[in-house]
This record gives sequence, structure tokens and C-alpha cells, in this order.
Amino acid sequence: MITNIKIPFRDRSQKNSHNKCRQIRSWLTKALSKSFNVDAEWVQRHVMNCPRCQRRLAGIGKVELALSMAKSQSHQLDLLMRANTQAIGVLKHSLRKMPKAEKLRTAAPEPKLSERCCKYNRPVTNVAACIAILFLMKVGIFSSANAFQSHGQKALRQYYVSHVGEELTNDIFTT
Repeated sequence: MITNIKIPFRDRSQKNSHNKCRQIRSWLTKALSKSFNVDAEWVQRHVMNCPRCQRRLAGIGKVELALSMAKSQSHQLDLLMRANTQAIGVLKHSLRKMPKAEKLRTAAPEPKLSERCCKYNRPVTNVAACIAILFLMKVGIFSSANAFQSHGQKALRQYYVSHVGEELTNDIFTT
């Protein structure tokens, strides 16, 4: 049994050295990706003159296009089951008959909670919009009514002050 395992303390110089190494690796990665990228000038010149590389890059482009199209299209829930059936069909006959293969053949994904609840999105959104409209109407109408009332009282008070006098106006508006 091992006892007294000591973990060396890392001082600041080792930590700074570690950060420097990480920074240098980052720079190297960026430099290499620029030099050996498909968009690099020397790669483009070679591809223009090499039919074999042109076919390979075209194939890669077709695969990328197919993958992007597969990601953008919605799939039915039986896609997993169909893919598993095709994959099992490639296996040896003895493996195709195993219980695990049968489970794979009938496996179907469980839809995410968001997918299960998506049929309720529109009604919930409509109810939320109605509640928001009602709230805004209530706040807007009552605040406007209070403003109209206070402006109306001020106008009437001014009218009575100018025609009847301050004392009589105070008696009318305080009771």
C-alpha cells in the first residue's frame, strides 16, 4: 500500500510556464490551420491541376452538403428504427437473430419534452398574449381615466375660482 504521497506544489513560475505553453500551442494551431487549410493558395493551385484531388474534394463537398441537408430537414420518429434495421441487415446472420438486435430493430426515440409540448405552443402563446393585452388595457385605461378626472377637477376649480371666488370654491370642492 502506498502512503505518504506528496503532490508537488506548483509555484507561479510553473503556472506561467504552463500558460505560455498553452498560448504557444494555440498560435501553432492557428498557423498550421492557415497553412494547411483547403483555402490556402498552394492547395488551390494543386487542386486546379490534379483531377484526383478534384474528385476527392467534390466527394467531400457532396458529403457535407448531404449532412447539412439531413440536419435541416425534420425526420419522422421512425428514422432510428429504419436506420437500425439497415445496419442490422449488414451484420452476420447469427448476429441478426440475437435479442439485442431485435431490441435495436424496434427501438424508437423518445421525443424531447419540447417536442411533446409543441402542440400546445400556439394556444399557450395566444392565452399569454390575451393576458398581456388585458393587463395593458387595464393599466392604460385606469391611468388615463385618473388623469382625465384630475385634469377635469383642476379645470372646474379654476372656473369656479374665476367666477365665484376662492372661498366658495374651497367650500364646494372640500365637501
